[in-house]
Amino acid sequence: MGGPKMSSLLPLLFLYLAFFSSADATPTQRRPTYGSGPGGRPDLKAYCVPLSNSTASLSPPSKNLKLKAITLGRGTQNYTCATSTAASAPVSNGAIATLFDASPFLAFLPPRQGLEIIALLPNYLVSFPLASLVDSKSLPILGHHYFSDATTPTFDLADLGFFKGGKKEGIAAPKGSSPGPNGKGDGAVDWLLLARKDGSRGIEEVYRVWTAGGKAPRTCEGLGKNVLVEYATQYWFYG
Repeated sequence: MGGPKMSSLLPLLFLYLAFFSSADATPTQRRPTYGSGPGGRPDLKAYCVPLSNSTASLSPPSKNLKLKAITLGRGTQNYTCATSTAASAPVSNGAIATLFDASPFLAFLPPRQGLEIIALLPNYLVSFPLASLVDSKSLPILGHHYFSDATTPTFDLADLGFFKGGKKEGIAAPKGSSPGPNGKGDGAVDWLLLARKDGSRGIEEVYRVWTAGGKAPRTCEGLGKNVLVEYATQYWFYG
């Protein structure tokens, strides 16, 4: 199982995309207030992070934590090559991504249907140029993802929190995940559970699920020193 069936949800998905990309949509750079208050924002207590790829599962969030944000990440997984030959394999060199608020897709749907909608989005967004997505202002930007050193994924969500972490668990992306832009690429990166390191503020655990693209080529043959592989995903933040 690779997630919800796209055929039954595509019309609604594109209706939502058209609505939130329209010129008359609510200004998107304003930070949303989560909950059931003004603006129709969803109550995040009703949502549970996907944990299973149908053959393996990540551990659930720690019981004392609350869901703080659901985001859509769009960027690149970065690699380096020692040579441009088949004798070299790409080595991971971090990642960089823009984090978009997923709540506009959840605000007007029951939780189950909302999660089905946003499960489709990484497979779509991986083919959508990041610069165009940012310029369209179709979704609010909540923060940014980068690596503060070779082994420390970092997420800056401004007033929502700051996270520096490390890999705690990982499982393969489900069958049916997009291998990359336009359905071409070397595969979807793993789903991950990240645990905090010192220096974090307000966020204790981060999940990366519903990945699309991002896997490195098998070898460096014909590639330059720096290899950027497009990817999209969901990031769930607990604190």
